[in-house]
Amino acid sequence: MMAWRVHEFGPPDVMRFERIPRPDPGPGEVLVKVEAAGVGPWDGWIRAGRSVLPQPLPLTLGSDMSGEIVAVGSGVSDLRAGDQVYGAAGAASPRFIGAYAEFALASPAMIARKPASLTHIEAASVSVIAVTAWQALFDQAQLEAGQTVLVHGAAGSVGAYAVQLARRAGLRTFATAATQDISYVRELGADTVIDFQVQRFEEVVNDADAVIDLVGGETQKRSFQVLRRGGKLVSAVSHPDQHLAQNHGVEAAFFLVKVTSQYLAEIATLIDRGELKTRVGAVLPLADAREAHLMLEGLRPRPKGKIVLAVGTN
Repeated sequence: MMAWRVHEFGPPDVMRFERIPRPDPGPGEVLVKVEAAGVGPWDGWIRAGRSVLPQPLPLTLGSDMSGEIVAVGSGVSDLRAGDQVYGAAGAASPRFIGAYAEFALASPAMIARKPASLTHIEAASVSVIAVTAWQALFDQAQLEAGQTVLVHGAAGSVGAYAVQLARRAGLRTFATAATQDISYVRELGADTVIDFQVQRFEEVVNDADAVIDLVGGETQKRSFQVLRRGGKLVSAVSHPDQHLAQNHGVEAAFFLVKVTSQYLAEIATLIDRGELKTRVGAVLPLADAREAHLMLEGLRPRPKGKIVLAVGTN
């Protein structure tokens, strides 16, 4: 089979499109014929050697995927060949690798049946970013109906799901976005959208119960002042300054998403009910995965929405 491999960490030009043996599923694994693979920032971090998880070389890039199970290893009872699934590649070791290929191993604990209302290309755009948004809001920040949240980067892939999930949960939602994205974020359900290019969010938000930080940097540092004492700053991009957190009397944490079949199944249900909208940006053939990584690095123009590699017939 063909797969995008990395033999050394570095920029996109270290990626190699190679023919490698098709794997066989071991105990507790399934083999998926990949129809589409999502491309996310974490793929770029792994390629560059910046993953917080150990990533032995060589490796096949790619985490998000959607496709059809073609073989099942021993000990797998709830999935079978022919099932249409989506989720994260990586076999029994949840290292978010293996999806940029014609076939990928996966753990049943990290995949679920694909939303019936989505194509494989659409489904491949969902899993890691939607679960990240869910866990940030409800597992990390532990928000409940009636509370107030500020979502930074609300027009981005994770941010768009965070706004939709916050609205559905009855949260009062503030969101930051660029001028051209204001109407989009408002349509997603944010109560107040702040154009960060013309207004400082700390002039609008105060006593928030939580900040979901999907931007980092100076935006993250400025966010401490809009939280109530005892509030929470949750970042999916970088480790917050604990001295600032202590000075403001708040909690602050960075977290790594844990993609599981439970979250994926719940998200699939919401999508099929029409309660969550997906947004696919660029769709490229598998052979153009390096071009997709140049988009990730900002070295090529890209539309809003998740980058997806079309692998099969879809």
